[in-house]
Amino acid sequence: MEPEPRKLLDQVRDALRIKHYSIRTEQAYVNWIKRFIFFHHKRHPRDMGVPEVEAFLSYLAVDERVAASTQNQALSALLFLYREVLHQNLGPVDALRAQKPRRLPTVLTRDEVQRLLGHLSGTHQLMARLLYGSGLRLMECLRLRVKDLDFDYRTVTVRDGKGGQDRVTILPDSLIAPLHEHLRQVKALHDRDLAQGYGAVYLPDALERKYPNANREWGWQYLFPSDRLSVDPRARVVRRHHLDESGLQKAIRQAAQRAGIPRPVGPHTLRHCFATHLLEAHYDIRTVQELLGHKDVKTTMVYTHVLQRGGLAVRSPLDL
Repeated sequence: MEPEPRKLLDQVRDALRIKHYSIRTEQAYVNWIKRFIFFHHKRHPRDMGVPEVEAFLSYLAVDERVAASTQNQALSALLFLYREVLHQNLGPVDALRAQKPRRLPTVLTRDEVQRLLGHLSGTHQLMARLLYGSGLRLMECLRLRVKDLDFDYRTVTVRDGKGGQDRVTILPDSLIAPLHEHLRQVKALHDRDLAQGYGAVYLPDALERKYPNANREWGWQYLFPSDRLSVDPRARVVRRHHLDESGLQKAIRQAAQRAGIPRPVGPHTLRHCFATHLLEAHYDIRTVQELLGHKDVKTTMVYTHVLQRGGLAVRSPLDL
Protein backbone atom coordinates (compact mmCIF):
# COMPACT_ATOMS: atom_id res chain seq x y z
CA MET A 1 0.00 0.00 0.00
CA GLU A 2 1.49 3.33 -1.09
CA PRO A 3 1.73 6.10 1.54
CA GLU A 4 -0.62 9.03 1.12
CA PRO A 5 0.98 12.07 -0.53
CA ARG A 6 1.92 14.83 1.88
CA LYS A 7 -0.43 17.78 2.14
CA LEU A 8 0.48 20.84 0.10
CA LEU A 9 1.40 23.07 3.07
CA ASP A 10 3.57 20.29 4.52
CA GLN A 11 5.36 20.11 1.17
CA VAL A 12 5.88 23.88 1.35
CA ARG A 13 7.38 23.58 4.84
CA ASP A 14 9.69 20.76 3.69
CA ALA A 15 10.92 22.81 0.72
CA LEU A 16 11.55 25.85 2.91
CA ARG A 17 13.52 23.82 5.44
CA ILE A 18 15.62 22.13 2.78
CA LYS A 19 16.66 25.58 1.59
CA HIS A 20 17.32 26.73 5.19
CA TYR A 21 14.70 29.46 5.31
CA SER A 22 14.10 30.86 8.80
CA ILE A 23 11.10 29.74 10.80
CA ARG A 24 9.66 33.27 10.55
CA THR A 25 9.82 33.16 6.76
CA GLU A 26 8.29 29.69 6.85
CA GLN A 27 5.36 30.89 8.94
CA ALA A 28 4.84 33.95 6.74
CA TYR A 29 4.98 32.01 3.45
CA VAL A 30 2.60 29.31 4.68
CA ASN A 31 0.16 31.99 5.86
CA TRP A 32 0.21 33.78 2.47
CA ILE A 33 -0.32 30.55 0.56
CA LYS A 34 -3.28 29.68 2.80
CA ARG A 35 -4.77 33.13 2.22
CA PHE A 36 -4.28 32.73 -1.54
CA ILE A 37 -6.10 29.39 -1.52
CA PHE A 38 -9.00 30.67 0.60
CA PHE A 39 -9.28 33.82 -1.52
CA HIS A 40 -9.98 31.58 -4.51
CA HIS A 41 -12.49 29.42 -2.59
CA LYS A 42 -10.10 26.58 -1.75
CA ARG A 43 -9.09 25.80 -5.32
CA HIS A 44 -5.80 23.93 -5.59
CA PRO A 45 -2.93 26.19 -6.75
CA ARG A 46 -2.08 23.59 -9.41
CA ASP A 47 -5.37 24.47 -11.10
CA MET A 48 -4.61 28.20 -10.98
CA GLY A 49 -1.97 30.43 -12.51
CA VAL A 50 -0.96 34.00 -13.29
CA PRO A 51 -4.53 35.46 -13.48
CA GLU A 52 -5.39 34.17 -10.02
CA VAL A 53 -2.08 35.38 -8.56
CA GLU A 54 -2.59 38.83 -10.11
CA ALA A 55 -6.15 38.99 -8.77
CA PHE A 56 -4.96 38.15 -5.24
CA LEU A 57 -2.11 40.68 -5.29
CA SER A 58 -4.39 43.40 -6.67
CA TYR A 59 -6.89 42.63 -3.91
CA LEU A 60 -4.15 43.10 -1.31
CA ALA A 61 -3.16 46.48 -2.82
CA VAL A 62 -6.64 47.89 -3.50
CA ASP A 63 -8.94 46.38 -0.87
CA GLU A 64 -6.55 45.55 1.96
CA ARG A 65 -4.26 48.54 1.26
CA VAL A 66 -1.21 46.63 2.40
CA ALA A 67 2.26 48.14 2.31
CA ALA A 68 4.48 47.53 -0.70
CA SER A 69 6.79 45.31 1.36
CA THR A 70 3.83 43.19 2.51
CA GLN A 71 2.61 42.70 -1.05
CA ASN A 72 6.15 41.79 -2.16
CA GLN A 73 6.33 39.15 0.57
CA ALA A 74 3.02 37.65 -0.61
CA LEU A 75 4.34 37.54 -4.18
CA SER A 76 7.59 35.90 -3.02
CA ALA A 77 5.60 33.23 -1.16
CA LEU A 78 3.52 32.40 -4.24
CA LEU A 79 6.54 32.36 -6.54
CA PHE A 80 8.24 29.96 -4.14
CA LEU A 81 5.13 27.74 -4.12
CA TYR A 82 4.98 27.43 -7.89
CA ARG A 83 8.73 27.20 -8.49
CA GLU A 84 9.91 24.95 -5.65
CA VAL A 85 6.83 22.89 -4.72
CA LEU A 86 4.62 22.63 -7.81
CA HIS A 87 7.59 22.91 -10.21
CA GLN A 88 5.69 25.23 -12.53
CA ASN A 89 7.00 28.33 -14.25
CA LEU A 90 4.52 31.01 -13.27
CA GLY A 91 5.80 33.61 -15.72
CA PRO A 92 5.63 37.42 -15.34
CA VAL A 93 3.02 38.73 -12.90
CA ASP A 94 1.41 42.07 -13.76
CA ALA A 95 -0.74 43.09 -10.79
CA LEU A 96 -1.67 46.44 -9.29
CA ARG A 97 1.30 47.16 -7.04
CA ALA A 98 1.14 48.85 -3.68
CA GLN A 99 3.07 52.13 -3.73
CA LYS A 100 6.14 52.35 -1.56
CA PRO A 101 6.13 55.80 0.06
CA ARG A 102 9.39 57.69 0.48
CA ARG A 103 9.65 58.43 4.17
CA LEU A 104 12.54 59.72 6.22
CA PRO A 105 13.41 57.70 9.31
CA THR A 106 12.61 58.94 12.80
CA VAL A 107 15.84 60.07 14.47
CA LEU A 108 16.23 61.20 18.07
CA THR A 109 18.70 63.76 19.31
CA ARG A 110 21.55 62.58 21.51
CA ASP A 111 19.77 64.04 24.53
CA GLU A 112 16.59 62.16 23.66
CA VAL A 113 18.52 58.91 23.27
CA GLN A 114 20.05 59.37 26.72
CA ARG A 115 16.64 60.10 28.23
CA LEU A 116 15.17 57.05 26.53
CA LEU A 117 17.96 54.77 27.78
CA GLY A 118 17.60 56.27 31.26
CA HIS A 119 14.02 55.00 31.44
CA LEU A 120 15.08 51.44 30.65
CA SER A 121 16.67 48.99 33.06
CA GLY A 122 18.27 45.57 33.25
CA THR A 123 18.60 43.45 30.13
CA HIS A 124 16.29 45.73 28.13
CA GLN A 125 18.60 48.69 28.74
CA LEU A 126 21.67 46.64 27.81
CA MET A 127 20.04 45.50 24.56
CA ALA A 128 18.91 49.04 23.70
CA ARG A 129 22.41 50.38 24.34
CA LEU A 130 23.80 47.70 22.02
CA LEU A 131 21.27 48.59 19.30
CA TYR A 132 22.31 52.24 19.50
CA GLY A 133 26.02 51.66 20.12
CA SER A 134 26.53 49.06 17.37
CA GLY A 135 23.78 49.87 14.86
CA LEU A 136 22.14 46.46 15.09
CA ARG A 137 18.71 45.48 13.88
CA LEU A 138 16.47 44.04 16.58
CA MET A 139 16.66 40.42 15.41
CA GLU A 140 20.40 40.70 14.81
CA CYS A 141 20.77 41.64 18.47
CA LEU A 142 18.52 38.84 19.71
CA ARG A 143 20.31 36.22 17.61
CA LEU A 144 23.81 37.12 18.81
CA ARG A 145 25.80 34.24 20.27
CA VAL A 146 28.42 34.52 22.99
CA LYS A 147 31.19 33.86 20.45
CA ASP A 148 30.07 36.85 18.33
CA LEU A 149 31.56 39.32 20.83
CA ASP A 150 35.27 40.09 20.61
CA PHE A 151 36.25 42.18 23.62
CA ASP A 152 39.90 42.49 22.59
CA TYR A 153 39.18 43.95 19.16
CA ARG A 154 35.97 45.69 20.32
CA THR A 155 33.85 44.13 17.57
CA VAL A 156 30.45 42.48 17.19
CA THR A 157 30.09 39.95 14.38
CA VAL A 158 26.61 39.76 12.87
CA ARG A 159 26.00 36.34 11.33
CA ASP A 160 23.47 35.80 8.55
CA GLY A 161 22.11 39.33 8.68
CA LYS A 162 19.66 40.81 6.20
CA GLY A 163 20.27 39.28 2.79
CA GLY A 164 22.17 36.38 4.38
CA GLN A 165 25.32 38.50 4.79
CA ASP A 166 27.82 38.53 7.66
CA ARG A 167 29.38 41.79 8.82
CA VAL A 168 31.46 43.23 11.63
CA THR A 169 30.47 46.33 13.57
CA ILE A 170 31.81 48.16 16.62
CA LEU A 171 31.48 47.14 20.25
CA PRO A 172 31.30 50.28 22.42
CA ASP A 173 33.88 50.55 25.18
CA SER A 174 31.15 51.61 27.62
CA LEU A 175 29.44 48.22 27.21
CA ILE A 176 32.48 46.07 28.03
CA ALA A 177 31.90 45.93 31.79
CA PRO A 178 28.08 45.56 31.61
CA LEU A 179 28.40 42.78 29.04
CA HIS A 180 30.96 40.91 31.15
CA GLU A 181 28.56 41.03 34.10
CA HIS A 182 25.66 39.96 31.88
CA LEU A 183 27.69 37.03 30.51
CA ARG A 184 28.49 35.91 34.05
CA GLN A 185 24.76 35.59 34.73
CA VAL A 186 24.08 33.87 31.40
CA LYS A 187 26.90 31.38 32.08
CA ALA A 188 25.38 30.50 35.46
CA LEU A 189 22.02 29.91 33.75
CA HIS A 190 23.66 27.71 31.11
CA ASP A 191 25.51 25.68 33.77
CA ARG A 192 22.18 25.03 35.55
CA ASP A 193 20.63 23.88 32.29
CA LEU A 194 23.51 21.47 31.68
CA ALA A 195 23.21 20.09 35.21
CA GLN A 196 19.52 19.39 34.58
CA GLY A 197 20.16 17.60 31.28
CA TYR A 198 19.38 20.52 28.98
CA GLY A 199 21.72 23.27 27.74
CA ALA A 200 21.30 22.66 24.00
CA VAL A 201 20.67 25.56 21.65
CA TYR A 202 19.49 25.76 18.04
CA LEU A 203 22.29 25.65 15.47
CA PRO A 204 21.74 26.87 11.90
CA ASP A 205 22.25 25.09 8.57
CA ALA A 206 22.69 21.50 9.80
CA LEU A 207 25.66 22.42 12.02
CA GLU A 208 24.14 20.26 14.73
CA ARG A 209 24.73 17.15 12.61
CA LYS A 210 28.21 18.27 11.60
CA TYR A 211 29.24 19.16 15.16
CA PRO A 212 27.06 16.99 17.45
CA ASN A 213 28.30 18.53 20.71
CA ALA A 214 28.50 22.17 19.63
CA ASN A 215 24.92 22.95 20.62
CA ARG A 216 25.87 22.65 24.31
CA GLU A 217 29.12 24.61 24.06
CA TRP A 218 29.30 27.96 25.82
CA GLY A 219 30.29 29.94 22.73
CA TRP A 220 27.15 28.93 20.81
CA GLN A 221 24.71 30.02 23.51
CA TYR A 222 22.51 33.05 22.85
CA LEU A 223 23.75 36.30 24.34
CA PHE A 224 20.21 37.16 25.41
CA PRO A 225 18.57 33.83 26.31
CA SER A 226 14.94 33.41 27.22
CA ASP A 227 14.09 33.04 30.90
CA ARG A 228 12.34 29.74 30.19
CA LEU A 229 12.88 26.53 28.27
CA SER A 230 10.61 25.81 25.32
CA VAL A 231 9.94 23.13 22.71
CA ASP A 232 11.55 23.78 19.33
CA PRO A 233 8.62 23.83 16.86
CA ARG A 234 10.69 22.08 14.18
CA ALA A 235 12.93 19.63 16.02
CA ARG A 236 10.39 19.05 18.85
CA VAL A 237 13.13 19.11 21.48
CA VAL A 238 13.37 21.22 24.62
CA ARG A 239 15.79 24.12 24.24
CA ARG A 240 16.46 27.60 25.55
CA HIS A 241 15.78 30.07 22.75
CA HIS A 242 16.64 33.77 22.67
CA LEU A 243 14.35 36.42 24.12
CA ASP A 244 11.19 37.31 22.22
CA GLU A 245 11.37 40.62 20.38
CA SER A 246 8.05 41.85 21.73
CA GLY A 247 9.51 42.42 25.21
CA LEU A 248 12.06 45.00 24.06
CA GLN A 249 9.59 46.59 21.64
CA LYS A 250 7.12 47.19 24.45
CA ALA A 251 9.81 48.38 26.87
CA ILE A 252 11.15 50.98 24.40
CA ARG A 253 7.66 52.31 23.60
CA GLN A 254 6.95 52.75 27.30
CA ALA A 255 10.36 54.34 27.93
CA ALA A 256 9.75 56.85 25.12
CA GLN A 257 6.44 57.86 26.71
CA ARG A 258 8.04 58.29 30.14
CA ALA A 259 10.86 60.31 28.56
CA GLY A 260 8.33 62.69 27.01
CA ILE A 261 9.30 61.89 23.41
CA PRO A 262 6.20 62.59 21.29
CA ARG A 263 7.34 60.74 18.14
CA PRO A 264 6.81 57.00 17.56
CA VAL A 265 9.92 55.19 18.81
CA GLY A 266 10.87 51.53 18.43
CA PRO A 267 14.05 49.42 18.54
CA HIS A 268 14.86 50.24 14.89
CA THR A 269 14.85 53.95 15.76
CA LEU A 270 18.09 53.37 17.67
CA ARG A 271 19.73 51.99 14.51
CA HIS A 272 18.65 55.15 12.66
CA CYS A 273 20.18 57.22 15.47
CA PHE A 274 23.44 55.25 15.28
CA ALA A 275 23.84 56.08 11.58
CA THR A 276 22.76 59.71 11.81
CA HIS A 277 24.91 60.52 14.83
CA LEU A 278 27.99 58.96 13.18
CA LEU A 279 27.44 61.13 10.10
CA GLU A 280 26.98 64.15 12.38
CA ALA A 281 30.39 63.30 13.83
CA HIS A 282 31.80 63.49 10.25
CA TYR A 283 32.48 59.79 9.76
CA ASP A 284 32.71 58.73 6.13
CA ILE A 285 29.41 57.53 4.65
CA ARG A 286 31.09 54.41 3.21
CA THR A 287 32.24 53.45 6.71
CA VAL A 288 28.71 53.91 8.06
CA GLN A 289 27.36 51.87 5.14
CA GLU A 290 29.69 48.99 6.03
CA LEU A 291 28.80 49.11 9.72
CA LEU A 292 25.07 49.04 8.88
CA GLY A 293 25.44 46.26 6.33
CA HIS A 294 23.75 48.17 3.49
CA LYS A 295 24.41 46.72 0.01
CA ASP A 296 23.92 50.08 -1.69
CA VAL A 297 25.24 53.41 -0.41
CA LYS A 298 21.99 54.99 -1.61
CA THR A 299 20.25 53.27 1.31
CA THR A 300 22.69 54.88 3.73
CA MET A 301 22.34 58.28 2.07
CA VAL A 302 18.81 58.66 3.45
CA TYR A 303 20.46 59.71 6.72
CA THR A 304 22.15 62.65 5.01
CA HIS A 305 18.67 64.05 4.36
CA VAL A 306 17.90 63.84 8.06
CA LEU A 307 20.98 65.99 8.77
CA GLN A 308 19.85 68.84 6.54
CA ARG A 309 18.56 71.99 8.26
CA GLY A 310 15.08 72.63 6.94
CA GLY A 311 14.10 71.93 3.35
CA LEU A 312 17.21 71.05 1.30
CA ALA A 313 19.45 72.84 3.83
CA VAL A 314 18.13 76.24 2.73
CA ARG A 315 18.03 79.00 5.36
CA SER A 316 14.70 80.79 5.63
CA PRO A 317 14.71 84.46 4.52
CA LEU A 318 13.12 85.23 7.87
CA ASP A 319 16.36 84.13 9.56
CA LEU A 320 18.43 86.26 7.21
